[in-house]
Amino acid sequence: MRLLLPLPGNEGFADRLARAGGGAVGALRSRQFPDGESYVRIEADVVGRIVDLVCTLAQPDAAFLRLAFAADALRDLGATQVNLIAPYLGYLRQDARFLPGEAITSRTFARLLGGVVDRIVTVDPHLHRYRALESLYAIPCQTLHAAPLLADWIKGEVPAPLIIGPDSESRQWVAAVADRVGAPHVVMAKQRFGDREVRVDLPDLSAHRGRQAVLIDDIAASGRTLAAAAKALALRGFVSPVCVVVHAVFGQDALAHLETVTGRIVSTDSIAHPTNAIGLAPLFVGP
Repeated sequence: MRLLLPLPGNEGFADRLARAGGGAVGALRSRQFPDGESYVRIEADVVGRIVDLVCTLAQPDAAFLRLAFAADALRDLGATQVNLIAPYLGYLRQDARFLPGEAITSRTFARLLGGVVDRIVTVDPHLHRYRALESLYAIPCQTLHAAPLLADWIKGEVPAPLIIGPDSESRQWVAAVADRVGAPHVVMAKQRFGDREVRVDLPDLSAHRGRQAVLIDDIAASGRTLAAAAKALALRGFVSPVCVVVHAVFGQDALAHLETVTGRIVSTDSIAHPTNAIGLAPLFVGP
């Protein structure tokens, strides 16, 4: 039977995985010593078993060492394979050296993580210059796609939607969502000038007046792209848009800022967040 072992904070997602696909959820105990060092204990029989560690990596600096300690302990205790189910996989942002002296952290993190687990399963990694995770990681990686789940939510919750994507790179993904919904779609043109400054340009939307705009994106971190799009839509006479995102990172004041210009904000449960409304567990149910 499949053994799921959630790291702290990931118990709910592991439970949903077990209900969707069967398997058992084991216990992993972790705490910190007074000096900040981590204590990890596996409370499950893992001898001869394949173990799936469950850990979203929205806060990778805090999670990585516990993940490494757990994976090493599992092998030492007799597990035959240690996989990582990471619904959100961090450290993909810095994929090039933009300024002299910068660390290309995506490469470093891939070497570190690839050295402690045997296989990674994740959902819609935020890739730009890498064609696929296999271009970055030296271990087997499986990428799952949330587009069908986003589409099904939109189809059931939003009447007469107009699906709007964040940029030209998202065109194929946005089209797949719109086709499943049975709705028209467009994509914006986007220029980013920093972590929190972005400019968007919308195409002609005159043929879609009266529809409910739905902004979709794979990740919302600063929320500035979605907020800029919402403001541009208001200038075109559209009502406040619905925002649907895969990964609800929402750093600092991002959510509060976005709530002032949107009607509803919805995310998947790849990262635990108050906006979660779309469960990803069905994606992980394999043959």
